[in-house]
Amino acid sequence: MKEPDNNPLRRALYRILRPLARLLLRNGIPFAEFAELVKRAYVDAAMEDFADARKKPTDSRAAVMTGLTRKEVKKQREILAGDDQIAAGKRQENRASRVVSGWVHDPVFCTESGEPRKLPFDGSSSFSELVRLYSGDMTPRAVLEELVRVGVVATDGEDKLALRQRAYVPAGDSEEMLGIFGEDVSDLIATIDHNLTGSRPDSQPLFQRTLVYNNIPPEVMERWRQFAAQQSQELLEQLDGWLAPHDRDIASHGQGEVSEDAVRTGVGIFYFEDPVQPVESGKQNTREKHT
Repeated sequence: MKEPDNNPLRRALYRILRPLARLLLRNGIPFAEFAELVKRAYVDAAMEDFADARKKPTDSRAAVMTGLTRKEVKKQREILAGDDQIAAGKRQENRASRVVSGWVHDPVFCTESGEPRKLPFDGSSSFSELVRLYSGDMTPRAVLEELVRVGVVATDGEDKLALRQRAYVPAGDSEEMLGIFGEDVSDLIATIDHNLTGSRPDSQPLFQRTLVYNNIPPEVMERWRQFAAQQSQELLEQLDGWLAPHDRDIASHGQGEVSEDAVRTGVGIFYFEDPVQPVESGKQNTREKHT
């Protein structure tokens, strides 16, 4: 009989990898391609996060840390250097999200009471101007088609565009949704890693809380989904209302530039549910509540 794995990090890692494997298989990513990306991530972390401030990181040191050969480290480092050149100067925020944020917060596109105005497609204080300010080189028509597709924007009877939702959430395994997936999971793991290593006196823990129950009757679930979504959206809009005026892009009407002292920050909320596995005979079902 195989002994259970008592290493808590390996058990946690498997729980992370299991749903990730499902997503990868659904999108046609074979194990070999995933393994290649893991090598790249290992090299990137060894060269950047564990670099000695007094010495330039070397392939040999990275090879020792990662268990890869120096030849493999060199190969992955060169790929990373190419990726950095391609990504240089590009803003990471989703462009459609930036347009929606500008519409919600920029006084030029809001009423006197602070609500997003209905906008004409062209002209002064129009949707086209909004896109030009907040979406870089994307065409207004392309941005509009995407926002209409996901139900964020609609046309009213006066041929003006109305904002129906204050958040852009793409659907399915689209390029935008996969980009959000990468950012959200990366941010969550980075927060957990900070808190795991944040026992130093000069390190302040980051907020990280989860609410979990595991014995909820099915007839409650629809009401719970709606209530959780409503409360979560209201909280995010409150936080957005506090933080957005401090964003340099919003304060400068889309003309802000990223300076060396800029900080990326935010709060993420996600909902989850899955069926509870039947309890084996003789074992007690332990109820969970984490806040």
